Amino acid sequence: MARIAVIGAGMGAMAAAARLAVAGHRVAVYERTDTYGGALRRRERDGFRFDTGPGLLPLPAVYRDLFVKTGKEPLEECVGLVQVDPSARHVFPDGTAVWLPNASRAGVVAALDEALGAGAGDRWGDFLVRAREAWDRTRRPLLEEPLWPNWQVLAEKEPYPAVPHRRLLRTRRAGTLAEIGAWELRDPRLAALLDSHALAYGLDPRVTPASAAVLPYMEHAFGTWYVRGGLRELARAVYDRCLARRVEFHFGAQVARVLEKDGRAVGVELAGGAVAEADFVVAGVDPGTLDRVAGNLPVRRAGEVPARRGLPSRLTVLLALRGARPQGTAHRTVVHPRDRDAEPVHVFDGGPGSAAEPTVTVLRPDDPELVPDADHEAVTLTAAVPAGAAGEELRRHAERMIAAAERAVPDLRERLLWHELCTPADIAEATGAADGAVPAPALAADGGRLLHPGNPTGVAGLFTVGGWSHPGGGLPHAGMSGALVAGLIVEGPGFRGSQ
Repeated sequence: MARIAVIGAGMGAMAAAARLAVAGHRVAVYERTDTYGGALRRRERDGFRFDTGPGLLPLPAVYRDLFVKTGKEPLEECVGLVQVDPSARHVFPDGTAVWLPNASRAGVVAALDEALGAGAGDRWGDFLVRAREAWDRTRRPLLEEPLWPNWQVLAEKEPYPAVPHRRLLRTRRAGTLAEIGAWELRDPRLAALLDSHALAYGLDPRVTPASAAVLPYMEHAFGTWYVRGGLRELARAVYDRCLARRVEFHFGAQVARVLEKDGRAVGVELAGGAVAEADFVVAGVDPGTLDRVAGNLPVRRAGEVPARRGLPSRLTVLLALRGARPQGTAHRTVVHPRDRDAEPVHVFDGGPGSAAEPTVTVLRPDDPELVPDADHEAVTLTAAVPAGAAGEELRRHAERMIAAAERAVPDLRERLLWHELCTPADIAEATGAADGAVPAPALAADGGRLLHPGNPTGVAGLFTVGGWSHPGGGLPHAGMSGALVAGLIVEGPGFRGSQ
C-alpha cells in the first residue's frame, strides 16, 4: 500500500483519488479552498440555484466507468442523469432557428434542411461522417492512452479527411475549422454552428485545426446530458465516492511545495509548514501553480509537450426570472452573433470588447431543484471572454449577452428579478488558474499546439492530472486523466491505457 498525496480536489484529481483508493492505496487530498469540484461550483440566492461551471455533460460513459470501477452503485443511482432532447436550439442573425435532436444524424439532417434549406443537412451530415473518421483515428492516443513519447506523430498529421477544394489554379484542403465552414459547409449559418463548438471550449475557429471536428462529433455521437440539481451534483457524487473509498480530504490546505529526495517526490509541505510524506504526489493544478510548488524541480522533461498558457476564460450571467418556464422550452439555445468576425478578435486578439457581439449559450433547465417554486425560472448565459477580463468591460459584455439572450427569451427583461456574474476572477479563485483561464481539450495536428503535457513529469513519483495535462480540458477529459494517472501509478510506466 502506497501513500499518495493529491494536490487539489478538482474532478480529475478526485477521479484519480477514487481509483487509487480502490487499488488499495492510502490517498489524501489537499485542497486550498473550502470545497471540492474545481470549476464545478454552485451559487445560491433567494431559493435559486445555479451552476457556475459547465452546465451539460458530454460523454457520460467516462463517469459511468469511474463509478463501475470504484463501487457497487452505478452513476445513475448516485445522480439523476437526463438526456437533453433536443440537444440544442440555434438562433441565427437572419432570424432562422433550428432545433437539433440529440444523437440522431437523420434527425439533424432533416432539421437543418427544413430550417436552412435543402442541402444544408446533407453538408452537415457529410461533415459528421468525416469527423467520425478523425475521431476514430485519434480517440485512443488522445483520450485513452498515456501521451506517446513520440507525440510529434500526433502533432504533424492532420486526422480530418478534408474534401479537396479547387480555388483558382490550386487544390486546397481545409486545415482549420474556419476553412471547413467556408469550403465544405458553404453556409454562414452552418459555419457559425461549427464555430460555436470551438468557442464553447475556448478555441479560436480561425486557427483551430480541422481535427477539432471531433468536438461536435462527440456531442452528436454520444449525446448531451444533464444532471438533476445541476452539474455540481456530479462533483458531489464523485466526492461521496471518494469518501466511501476512505480518501482523506483536507480543505483550506494550500500546498507550498513538493518535497523531493534523491530525484523522487516524497511528499508535500503545506503553507503552515506541516509536512505530509507520500510515495507518490499527484498534482491537479494549472501550469503556474505547478511551477510554484515544484520550485527548482525538473518537472518538464526535454522534448515533451510544453505547458499551455494564455487561454481565454468565460463569463457566466445568472438570471433569476419571475414566471414559470414555458412548456416546450429548449434546455439549451445558442444565439449566434451578427458579426462572426468581431468575436474572435475580442476574445483571442485582445480587440475592443465594444465591437464584439458574443455567441451566447442560454441554459434553461426544466429542474424544480433550481428554483424557489414553479412560478420562477433559473437561466444561465455563458460566453467566451479574454482571461483576466474584469470591471466595466465585463459589465458591458454581460449587457450584450443579456441583449443577445432576448432573441431566445423574448420577455427576458420584463421577467428579470436580478442577475449576477461569475467572472474570470471567480474561476481563478475556484481553480487557481491564472486570470481564470479555462483549459481546452487536447487535439491533434497543428504542430502539437493543442496537446497538453503528459501525466508523468521529470520527477519520479510526481504526476499531473486534470485539464492542464493530457488529455486536456472538459469534464470527460478530466475523468479520463484520472484513469490514466491511476493506471500509471498502479501498473507502472508500462501502462498503455484501457483496452
